[in-house]
Amino acid sequence: MQTNARLKEHYTGTVVPALTKEFQYTNPMAVPKIVKITVNMGLGEAIGNQKLLDACVGDLTTITGQKPVVTKARKSIAQFKLREGMSIGAMVTLRGDRMYEFLDRLVSVALPRVRDFRGISSKAFDGRGNYTLGIRDQLIFPEIDYNKVEKTKGMNICITTTAHTDAEARSLLREMGMPFTK
Repeated sequence: MQTNARLKEHYTGTVVPALTKEFQYTNPMAVPKIVKITVNMGLGEAIGNQKLLDACVGDLTTITGQKPVVTKARKSIAQFKLREGMSIGAMVTLRGDRMYEFLDRLVSVALPRVRDFRGISSKAFDGRGNYTLGIRDQLIFPEIDYNKVEKTKGMNICITTTAHTDAEARSLLREMGMPFTK
C-alpha cells in the first residue's frame, strides 16, 4: 500500500528546523515529535443497546482506517447497571503514516467543519507535552454518511508527543497546523 503522508514530509522539512531554531536544540533527536494518536469513543448507552457499539466500531474504522479495540469495564458500578467485563466503548491507537494522515485530515478537513469554529483550546495539555481534544459528534469527518448515523457520539483524541514541556508541545502542534485560539 503506497502512502503519501504529506504531514510527515512537512514535519521533517519545516517543523524540525523551526523548533530547532526556537528552542536551540543541538541534537536533532532532541526535537519533539508525535509518537501516537489515540482515538477513544466511550459509550455508556452500550450497556442496554449492543447495536450502538457495533455502529461505534464501524464509525471508528471508517474514520481512522484501522480496526478498533473494544474496551471493557474494569469494575462493576451498580448505579449505572454496569458489570465488570461489559463492553462500553472502542479505541484506536494510530502510529506512523496512518497517524500523520489522520492528523492531516483532522486539521485540514474535520475541525473546520465544526459549527462556529474559532480554534481549539491551547490549555488542554497535561503538563508532560500531551494534548487531548474532545469532539462532540463524529459527523465532522466527511467519511461518515449522515443518513446511516442513528445517534451522534463524541470522541476523545489524545496526541502523545516526546516533548518534555507544554510549551514545546504547543509549538510542535502549532507548526503541524493545529488551529489554537489566541
